[in-house]
Parts: sequence; C-alpha cells; structure tokens
Amino acid sequence: MSDHVVLHVKGRVLVGPQDVRDELWAVDGRVTYTRPCGEALTIEGWALPGLVDAHCHVGLDQHGPVDAATSEKQALTDRDAGTLLIRDAGSPSDTRWIDEREDLPKIIRAGRHIARTRRYIRNYAHEIEPEDLVAYVGQEARRGDGWVKLVGDWLDRESGDLGACWPRAEVEAAIAEAHRLGARVTAHCFAEDSLRDLVEAGIDCIEHATGLTEDTIPLFAERGVAIVPTLVNIATFPKLAQGGEQKFPRWSAHMRRLYERRYDTVRSAYDAGVPVFVGTDAGGSLAHGLVAAEVEELVKAGIPPIEALSATTWGARSWLGRPALEEGAPADLVVYGEDPRADVRVLAAPRRVVVNGRVIG
Repeated sequence: MSDHVVLHVKGRVLVGPQDVRDELWAVDGRVTYTRPCGEALTIEGWALPGLVDAHCHVGLDQHGPVDAATSEKQALTDRDAGTLLIRDAGSPSDTRWIDEREDLPKIIRAGRHIARTRRYIRNYAHEIEPEDLVAYVGQEARRGDGWVKLVGDWLDRESGDLGACWPRAEVEAAIAEAHRLGARVTAHCFAEDSLRDLVEAGIDCIEHATGLTEDTIPLFAERGVAIVPTLVNIATFPKLAQGGEQKFPRWSAHMRRLYERRYDTVRSAYDAGVPVFVGTDAGGSLAHGLVAAEVEELVKAGIPPIEALSATTWGARSWLGRPALEEGAPADLVVYGEDPRADVRVLAAPRRVVVNGRVIG
C-alpha cells in the first residue's frame, strides 16, 4: 500500500449515475471535494465507488470453514477485482479480524447459515429443526452486522426434488424476531414453492430467486423484496444436474428448467420493479473476484447497463446503508481507463484500487 496521506483523483468521478465531477481528494482516508493544501499523489481515469458483492462468503470453501490465511487470500482476490464492500451471506468462520485491516474490503456479515437438518451443504450451517428456528435467528442476528441468512429450500431426499425447508408459522416468528433485533433477513431459494411464504412473512431479500414466476414477481415488487440473482453461480446448474441425474432425476430436470429461464426470470423481476443487486456466491465452490462477470450477466439478462452498474455501486451501497463517494465517506474507490457506463466489461480491468484513501499495489 502507498503511504501517501493525500490522494488526488482526476478525470471523471462518478459520484452517482448522473452526478459526474472532475476530481476528488482523499485526506486521512476520507473523501473530500475541497482542494487541500500541500502535495498530493494524482491518479487519473474514471472513478467509481468501490464495487459491492452482495452475496459472497469469506472464510468458506466447498468443504466448510477455512483458516485465516485462506480467508485473507479470498478477501485480497475480491479487493484486487475492485470489490471493496462485501455482504457475507453466511460463513462459519470468524472473520472479525478483517475489520482491523486497512487494506481489505469492508464486510457486512449475516452470521452463519441456518438450515434444516440434512438439508444443506455439510459443514456450512447450523442444522436445526423448525422449533429452534426463532432461537437461532436471534443468535445470528446478534452475531452478524444486521443480516441473518436462512436456507429456504434444498433437495428433499424423500420427494427427490427441491422443497421448502420451513413451515410458515415458524418463518413468520423468526423473521419477526430478527426485525425486533434490528436485523434484516435473507434466504437461499432456488425453487418456486418457498417464496410466497417467505415474502408474506416479511423477508427482506431472496438469494438466487430462480423460482420467481408471474405469480410471485408482483408480490416481490409490492413488498419491495430485493433479489440477488448470482447468475455466475446459476451457470453451474447444468453441471450440478448432470451429477445428480441418476439418483435424483426430478431434481436434475428442475435445476435445468430453472437454469434455462434464468435470464427471463431476472429481466421479468427487474421490469416489474423488483430491486436487483450484484452478488457472485463466491467462496463455496465458486472463485472470488467475479463481480465484473456478474454485472455483465445482468446486462445479458436485459438489465440496462447503468442499472446493472448501480446494482454493484451506488444503488447497492444505499441498500446496504453504506456511503458511496459523498463528502466525508471512506475513500474506497476504483479507477478505470474508460467509462464503465458505456461498457460494463470495463469493470474487469481496474486501473487503480483505492482503499481508505491509499492506492493498493
């Protein structure tokens, strides 16, 4: 990291979709638009607020929790890709030490996943029965940073297909408890049949949301329930389906159908006014550093480029209650050689990454 105290960013500073300024400074790690006295390190280009990955798992790999060195490598990979704010959507690892590091992304934690017994990936979640849901939601609400993560559906071995994990009454009570404690609730959902109960019970967000239909999309829009589609993860569905073909043919066929209509699902949700945000689902079996690829996927799905950009910058930060590039905000930003509003693929090649006012590298 550079030791310069004052940084001058010159060119085009994208404070908002239409709010473009010629320059900003970072003084003592904070954004200012007032020229300071003295010398400054100048960097030039198109500047955006640090990108947001709203569904990421630091401290987790495909087998479960990882050590601090692996967690650090994951966080560094995201940082170098321009991701400077992460909503960690469930991790069994304690990553609070990252908060002390001035060179790593800021993390908003959802605690550990809460799943039904034997209805999720081994070593990931608290695996419990419905009568314990309220207690565990309360526990994770206190441990997290304002979010709790449920597993809303998963493979039901008895039916051989995706199935909802929680009865309606327990879900209502659990979400009410999270809200009482000041936490929002999100849930992993691939299929159709868990969505109405979760939304009507007051959930705040759904991850993946591949099961959205013309029946449930208006409900999401009416209630303002956000989705984080994780399309770079949904791209793995055909491979997953192939692996489960012999043992669970109904599940495999269902996963393929969800995959085939993924773009239509996201576009229909967006068109109806459902808030859509960028998340990669990195940290399970998926690599970190894929935020640019996810933005590109949203554009392929039919979301306008400026809105896909907002879903990982201004809009995402506002949704998560974190500042962008306003006066006094932490100077977390990414500088590019071209205008990312004109072509979101520019996000894949950051020219400079700035964390707390210091240039990385």
